Amino acid sequence: MTEALTTRAATMHAITQPRYGSSDVLRLSRVPRPLVGDGDVLVRVHAAGLDRGTEHLMTGKPYAVRLATGIRRPRNPVPGRDVAGIVVGTGRGVTRFAPGDHVYGVAPGSFAEYALAREDALAHKPRSVSFAQAAVVPISAGTAFQALTRAGCVRAGQSVLITGASGGVGSYAVQIASWLGADVTAVCGPTKVDHVVSLGAHRVIDRSRDDWTASGERYDLVLDIAGNPTVRSLRRVLAPRGTVVFVGGEGAGAITGMRRQLGGAVLSAFVRERLVLLMARESGTDYERLAELIDAGHLSPVLDRTYPLEDAVEAVRQLEQGTIRGKVAITT
Repeated sequence: MTEALTTRAATMHAITQPRYGSSDVLRLSRVPRPLVGDGDVLVRVHAAGLDRGTEHLMTGKPYAVRLATGIRRPRNPVPGRDVAGIVVGTGRGVTRFAPGDHVYGVAPGSFAEYALAREDALAHKPRSVSFAQAAVVPISAGTAFQALTRAGCVRAGQSVLITGASGGVGSYAVQIASWLGADVTAVCGPTKVDHVVSLGAHRVIDRSRDDWTASGERYDLVLDIAGNPTVRSLRRVLAPRGTVVFVGGEGAGAITGMRRQLGGAVLSAFVRERLVLLMARESGTDYERLAELIDAGHLSPVLDRTYPLEDAVEAVRQLEQGTIRGKVAITT
């Protein structure tokens, strides 16, 4: 019988939020350790990644996220999703992992000493990187991988424009697109140009100086990750029958946060361009593939800095202020 099944009264340290809000609602607390159920994997968390998705779940905005997380307050008061750690317990039906395995993937409530994950949301950790480096990979790199290979269907030799190229998803998208043989143009802020060049971008557009929507350049694929360019401006930079993949964007409506993206997806049925709304999913299979790329030296985790669990509030505050390049990890 595993550790989690024999210590029902065990507790752990975790970051908690009793209500939706900014980083000010977060507290370091002591809470019951999760109990393993059928199909569950209990992970002793060594590091947890922090990204914009975690911030949206923390604030409960756009409001549509509350349909899944709780209308008035979070059902799971422990934030965090990206995880890397060691398996300490498994539930009935789990066959891919055993106690002692080093894993990474997605485990809701990962800002804690222990977290539960579904078996199909985990993969074996890349051998060549630390737990902190592995923890900043799954959601962001997985989203970039799916945007490029499934939604965007990118091929070698195609031209790709990536907005928000210095962020969590964008940093991986630049690397993966380059590895796939695409000609990559990246858009970012003035202080992050060198960082994006180091990731493998062939050209970088400083958004504070140049308007990429009016440059006259045309691209086979645009990954729309950051900002809120209009659908018209996105179509203007596409090559004939090119593709836009809507990955993210801030401030696009308080209800769904996807007003512009949904409008583009509807318009796609009536125009020659493809306007695709990406609905990224957690995939242990994709994380295994990403681990192979990391161990082969084709993909590098984009870890800006680490914070101990007790300083997680400061890490979230830095994310809110936009001072982070790539991602940060919370270590336990």
